[in-house]
Amino acid sequence: MTDSSEQAKDPFLIALGERLKTLRARRGLTRKALARMADVSERHLANLESGVGNVTVLFLRQLTSVLNCTLAEAIGDETASSPEWLMIREILRGRSETELAKGRAALAGVYDAPTSESARRQRVAMIGLRGAGKSTLGQMLADNWAVPFIELSRQIEALAGCSISEIYNLYGPSAYRRYEYRALEDVIRRFRRAVIATPGGIVSDPATFKLLLSHTYTVWMKASPEDHMGRVLAQGDTRPTSGNREAMEDLKRIMESRAQFYSKADEVFDTSDMTQEAAFMGLVDQLRGSVLAQDKVFY
Repeated sequence: MTDSSEQAKDPFLIALGERLKTLRARRGLTRKALARMADVSERHLANLESGVGNVTVLFLRQLTSVLNCTLAEAIGDETASSPEWLMIREILRGRSETELAKGRAALAGVYDAPTSESARRQRVAMIGLRGAGKSTLGQMLADNWAVPFIELSRQIEALAGCSISEIYNLYGPSAYRRYEYRALEDVIRRFRRAVIATPGGIVSDPATFKLLLSHTYTVWMKASPEDHMGRVLAQGDTRPTSGNREAMEDLKRIMESRAQFYSKADEVFDTSDMTQEAAFMGLVDQLRGSVLAQDKVFY
């Protein structure tokens, strides 16, 4: 049996804790929220994230080492469920981000219904965290282009028949992600042209994010952590800091964990230290020539 001090020093448990923290941040959850939703002890979760895991995890690791397989294979992960999955995984193992992007595009070309580039560029979707200007600038952009402005969060609520918080409280995060995917599907089907403001966590679900990238021209609305926090508080929403002394650190971790996903956007626009008017003019100028300017769809 390994005592807790030895467990804390184990690189595997430390890495496991870091991955858990990254996954939690990517979904925008505090430790307290995750513990409550998963019905587990917050103290136990804190131990796992600190690298002090359950000894049974080490036991499982010992078994998989002898069996020459990964933990994913041992617990029945989908990517270990068939010879084809395993061979595909081996082809992709160790590839760079650029190579993986090429592979994803090639597979999408084989299995997904083709979306023309001209059709994709008629819908502009804004991604990023709250406080970067998705809603405000998105509405201004839609008004300027004379196209509908869609708040995807409102579409999700209309589809579910209740608020976002009620979806989470009554049905859980998995149900929310299903509603989010269906709402995006519906918007794409109904609106040939639109500006869409998406929830910050839309990148947390690979299927929904893939659908967004395939059918819209995405813009990562970016800002500094201080601007994000300040703008949300200025709107009268004190929830990010209420009872949370580590609110800024949580925000920075969320930004860091999602940055690689947000960076898949077609454009990046930083609104840090900009007035609303300056940001709008800068955004219009940046998108001119990118969003079907050649076909005069928006201009």
